[in-house]
Amino acid sequence: MIALKAAAHLEPLGVLPTGARDRRWLDNPAITDKLWPATVETFEMTLISGALAVLLGLLLGLALVTTGKRGQHSNRVVYEVLSQVVNIGRSLPFIILMVAILPLTRIIAGSSLGWQAACVPLTVGAIPFYARLVETAVNNVEAGKVEAALMMGASGNQITWGVLVREALPTLIQSATVTLITLLGYSAMAGAVGGGGLGDLAVQYGFQRNQIDVMIVTVVLIVLIVGIIQLAGDMLSRLVDHR
Repeated sequence: MIALKAAAHLEPLGVLPTGARDRRWLDNPAITDKLWPATVETFEMTLISGALAVLLGLLLGLALVTTGKRGQHSNRVVYEVLSQVVNIGRSLPFIILMVAILPLTRIIAGSSLGWQAACVPLTVGAIPFYARLVETAVNNVEAGKVEAALMMGASGNQITWGVLVREALPTLIQSATVTLITLLGYSAMAGAVGGGGLGDLAVQYGFQRNQIDVMIVTVVLIVLIVGIIQLAGDMLSRLVDHR
């Protein structure tokens, strides 16, 4: 079903030959008219799903920490259940995840096509990914700092947010940066099956119509966006690092 809908969305299937009179680069309507909207869609997919994944992944990661062996509310059964959910979520290839949760996508977004629909599997796929990174980062906080907070009478919430999250914040930001970059790659994959964005543009025009200029521009643009996200993440991580 998803293949049929994607086929209807992607215009003619197959690679079309190029001709000498085909317009290229700045004369190509695919670049002058469609590149900017596709870029905006990619940003919307990445930032919205990234924000939701970081928020929900942080909560899930902290739940793993607090129910783990060193946690304040250690519970082996709860931890194992949460850990297995995270493992299953991380092990599913993104394209399979997109198909598997199509009913959920239709309920939330009202459609299985478009960048709004793509945000659903992007978020679901990134939550367990970021949650495991959160667990690793928080577990690396020195135990002595937690013990010192306990001796001073800190509550559970104060220890979680005032000690664990605060001390792990630079690493959490770096992990969020990795998650956003991963989502950017997933968004291009979602575009290939009707999710919109730069991936959709690259498939429709760069591949199906054999417009190499469109393919080059989209690849370069994605590389630039990755560089900007990485630079911003590194700067923010250094800014909050007071160790």
